[in-house]
Amino acid sequence: MKKIAYFLSVMFLFTAFAPAAMAKDAKKENPELTAEEQLRLEEINNRVEEIKAMDFADMSKEERKEVKNELREMKKEAKDLGGGVYLSVGAIIIILLILILVT
Repeated sequence: MKKIAYFLSVMFLFTAFAPAAMAKDAKKENPELTAEEQLRLEEINNRVEEIKAMDFADMSKEERKEVKNELREMKKEAKDLGGGVYLSVGAIIIILLILILVT
C-alpha cells in the first residue's frame, strides 16, 4: 500500500511541476532596476504610506473608490517592476499532501 502511495505522490508531483518546467517564458530573469525604476518604486511606497495614514471615515464614497483604484494601479505597476516567484494553489496542495504522506 505504501508503494502505491509513494508512486501516486511522485506522479502528482511530476504533473504539478511539468507545466511550469515546460513553459517558455523569456522574462525569467529579474534584471537590475534602473535608477528611474527605483525612483518610481520609492514614489509608490511613499504614496502607499500616505494612503495608510489617511482617515477614511471623513472621505466620501467616491473619494474612497478613487483611492482604492489608485492603489490597484500602483500594485499592478509595482508587481510589473519587481517581479517575483509565485506558486499555484494546486502546487501548494500537492506539496502538503506529499509532506503528509511522507511523515
